[in-house]
Amino acid sequence: MEVASCPPGKELEYKNLFTPEALLFLQELVTTFEYRVREILRTRKIKKLILDKVGDIPDFAPKGSILNTDWKVGPLPKRLQNRHLDLGDVAPSNADHLKAALNANVQGIQVDYDDGCCPSWGNLIAGLHNIVAFARGEFFPNEVPSIESSPILMLRPRAWNMNEHNILVRGREIPGPLMDFGLLIFHTGKILASFGAGPFFYLSKVEGSNEAELWNDIFIWAQHKIGLPYGTIKACVLIENILASFEMEEILFALKDHSLGLNCGIWDYAASFVNKFGTRREFLLPDRNKYVNMEKHFLASYMKLVVQTCHKRGAMATGGMAALTVDESMNESERMEITEKVCKAKLREIHSGVDGFMVYDVQFVPWINELWNRYGSLQPNQIKNVLHQDIVITGRDLLLIPTDGAVEDSATAEISRSQIWQWIYHQAKLEDSTREPITKQLVVEIVRNTFENLKSQNGFKPNEVSVLETSCQIFVEVVTASEFPEFITTYLYNHSSFRRLQGT
Repeated sequence: MEVASCPPGKELEYKNLFTPEALLFLQELVTTFEYRVREILRTRKIKKLILDKVGDIPDFAPKGSILNTDWKVGPLPKRLQNRHLDLGDVAPSNADHLKAALNANVQGIQVDYDDGCCPSWGNLIAGLHNIVAFARGEFFPNEVPSIESSPILMLRPRAWNMNEHNILVRGREIPGPLMDFGLLIFHTGKILASFGAGPFFYLSKVEGSNEAELWNDIFIWAQHKIGLPYGTIKACVLIENILASFEMEEILFALKDHSLGLNCGIWDYAASFVNKFGTRREFLLPDRNKYVNMEKHFLASYMKLVVQTCHKRGAMATGGMAALTVDESMNESERMEITEKVCKAKLREIHSGVDGFMVYDVQFVPWINELWNRYGSLQPNQIKNVLHQDIVITGRDLLLIPTDGAVEDSATAEISRSQIWQWIYHQAKLEDSTREPITKQLVVEIVRNTFENLKSQNGFKPNEVSVLETSCQIFVEVVTASEFPEFITTYLYNHSSFRRLQGT
């Protein structure tokens, strides 16, 4: 086993994390499961090749014994029965952000090592150590609540597509999620369990029940290794891939005694249409700001199916995350407009039957708590709510892309870069009066003009200009690649510019 040297300024954290016992545990975990991770990634490629070659579309599996029998997931621990509000995308390496989240009036915190954390070596060490320190009562003592009274930690390791450049076992980079999970469960598992506060996990970018089954086997192995009772670990799977939406029940069954439910990851879910069907014009996504939202049939059907499936099996169905924020530069009217927009969307989710959801900005917490007080169930969750149980959701419902409107701009990185790649591929037209087709030349011109404007307006230092210029170059690479880059996180993490900055 080979572990990279300590990044400057992280000597204490490095020493506390990478103890001989922890490294032995991690090495055993990797050697036991690495081949199955590689097999999952190979299976994904085969499925994608078949989709491209045959022009196939996914569908629900025939109703077999798993779907026809009356089973439930394992009982929920007390601390998981009310999950009305989590703070999402909390970067554990940002100590101030984590501290504020621990003091918030919410039920849970999505501690995000995946999309919410830049996976530099220093960031990962800081983020893992901060959670270990909190579990041991060493993270801002007397300034954050104890484990018993703090929001529960919903730990989100990296997804299967991410390797860890800085740790090698048998000469190969280890899977990133095994590093995150392994160190977290080794150092905090028994402590969290002793307080009935975990260990609980969010599982990212799962594409099918075979991947959930692997996680379940990892949980069983880890519980046995560190001496936790079977079923102690609970996990919520983010349904953020179109293929996974056709296997929701099978995913719950695969995790069964370790399952706490499913979550709607709306923007990654929408981006997965480009990932899986991006070269097909019938799956051309319009501007998400106008035409891709939870009121559209394909996304409304997706959320109804999550609620229906989870509640049928005694599991929690959680909605998406409100990524909007308010800041001090806004006037009161602007702040209220955004707050009302978030509240309107979350009220729609409450009425749809979800048991909870996430917001990013802690400033929305009082407003969302009031929504639950006014409109939510008197029970801690809505699992017994029979909404949608008589509705039949078909494959066509999930695949019916909105066709009204053209294109304009997008917000989040994954969905925006996916859509721009797809628009260039299909030469979609702008919505303005020019009806100009979107080409590589047009995108490069817009990026160049944006770069010049930012450089002249914001007073960047020379090194910051260099970073901005590199970002623009990589963006153009991503959206004009001949083959669609499956995950932007993998693309960036493996890019020579990132590795050069990390010294790897």
